[in-house]
Amino acid sequence: MDNLQLIDIMILTQIRSLFHAPWLDKPMILISTLGNNGFLWIALAVIFFSLGNKKKPWRAWGILLLFCLAANILVCNVLLKPMVARIRPYDLLGYDILVPRLADFSFPSGHTSASFAAAAVIYTMNKKWGIVVFIFAALMGFSRLYLGVHFPSDVLAGALLGWIVARVVICIYTKTHLWK
Repeated sequence: MDNLQLIDIMILTQIRSLFHAPWLDKPMILISTLGNNGFLWIALAVIFFSLGNKKKPWRAWGILLLFCLAANILVCNVLLKPMVARIRPYDLLGYDILVPRLADFSFPSGHTSASFAAAAVIYTMNKKWGIVVFIFAALMGFSRLYLGVHFPSDVLAGALLGWIVARVVICIYTKTHLWK
């Protein structure tokens, strides 16, 4: 684990030194803020649900997205974060950050996990939109590194976790015929 921590610190330090630019601060804060409390994805699920009718499966997609987000919160935020209890990079390395300090633990990245879970659902619905959302999810993960609130392994684990949780929920959802 110590080797992983050292690699994480080296990569994070490089990312912060190579990509830090004052003109990127506000866009990175905005992208990251869109993931706060899953607001963006919950709002999207509500929009899908509201647009659905008998001819359009959007309502089912909205429900599926909410199921995936709920499962993701349970696995990521309720189970893994407290169990791993990893300190945030800014606390470990003692640097200033552009966003308010967070009260929870670092591993895995909840913002990234929720974003990849949402991207997996949207990709299942529509491949073109899904690719766009996967790109946004990757930007969300990068914003967490840029802002110094996560280590690279937190973001990678969050991306993988979000995708896996979504795939499991999608599989259960479709197998139980809730899709229609």
